[in-house]
Amino acid sequence: MKYYSANYILPITSLPIKDGVVGINDDGEILGIYEAKSTELDGQHIEKFNGVIVPGFINAHCHLELSHMKGTIPSKTGLPAFLSAVMTSRNSPLKVIDKAMADADEEMYKNGIVAVGDHANTDNTSRIKESSKILYHTFIEVFGVEPSEADGKIQEAKDLIHEFASAHSSITPHAPYSCSKALLKKFKKSVSEGNIISIHNQESDEENKLFRYKTGEFLDFFKKIGKNPDLFKAQARNSIQSYLPYLPNPNKLILVHNTYTSLKDLDFVDRMGRDIVWCLCPKANLFIEDQLPKVMNFVNDNQKIVLGTDSLASNDSLSILDELKVLHKNFEELDFQQSIQWATINGAQALNIADQFGSLEIGKKPGLVLLKNMEHFRLTDKVTVQRLA
Repeated sequence: MKYYSANYILPITSLPIKDGVVGINDDGEILGIYEAKSTELDGQHIEKFNGVIVPGFINAHCHLELSHMKGTIPSKTGLPAFLSAVMTSRNSPLKVIDKAMADADEEMYKNGIVAVGDHANTDNTSRIKESSKILYHTFIEVFGVEPSEADGKIQEAKDLIHEFASAHSSITPHAPYSCSKALLKKFKKSVSEGNIISIHNQESDEENKLFRYKTGEFLDFFKKIGKNPDLFKAQARNSIQSYLPYLPNPNKLILVHNTYTSLKDLDFVDRMGRDIVWCLCPKANLFIEDQLPKVMNFVNDNQKIVLGTDSLASNDSLSILDELKVLHKNFEELDFQQSIQWATINGAQALNIADQFGSLEIGKKPGLVLLKNMEHFRLTDKVTVQRLA
């Protein structure tokens, strides 16, 4: 049994405890949470730290298999150009890819991340995930704009998913611009109610232009990759309003990026009555589009928010703390005790792992993270992370 104390213990699902103590066993299971002067601690050795102890972070969106592309793609080019660069830069020697993925996995662990929602197009990450100290939920992406490809694409994803832990994997459409209506319809029929969906949503205004007017940079992108732009028809509404009705219900939906999601889109989603979680990846948004989502629209509308890092193709770090810092720097009205929920319990609930992760509660194994240099629950550039357990 080990005991850890800090200026504050932040259990997430209950009030902060000043000078509180957390007791865990060698397996990382929380056996007790104590007030500062609890008589149960008499005679016990307590490791004391300056800062705030929180549960381990949940990275709700990542692409581990792209880790070898760190620093290789220009920033602020816009999404279509970024996608083109990714497609032409994916191929590297397997040893290079494996080393980069192992380093990225270790980086996330050191940064206090305990679970990851990871998107995959290949089985490259399967061995890393089997031996990792992090729990991964793997989202196998399906995509194809040719209607005739739909059956084959679904089958490819079903074949690939067998390479990953069945309890923590699911099939998901990649993005609205990369999936035909026929593919979405067949996907809807092919998955169970427990299949979590994680789809890239409104990452670029070019996506909305494509769906509203059939204009913009995506038309050139399709030509560049040898696809016929005429496969798309103008819908006279934003992408989310066009594709959401084709996704299965009542499946949980994690919508990722949401950089150009409007208030009208939020109203549309509310009226749909779906189980929806909004994943924000601010550093990647700035890298690709030089734009952040209208975060306070989601906050003021009481939407459930989680956080992701995206990949090292679009980020220089895999750190949920770094993502939080960007949000607090750009949205000063954010409350840390609210945003830390996005990084912990909300992410755990989104990935269906809240029975073990996301909050400091007896019986859970959520990991322990120390946020150093915090004053009055203010998140500044001075705050650093130290993994305790």
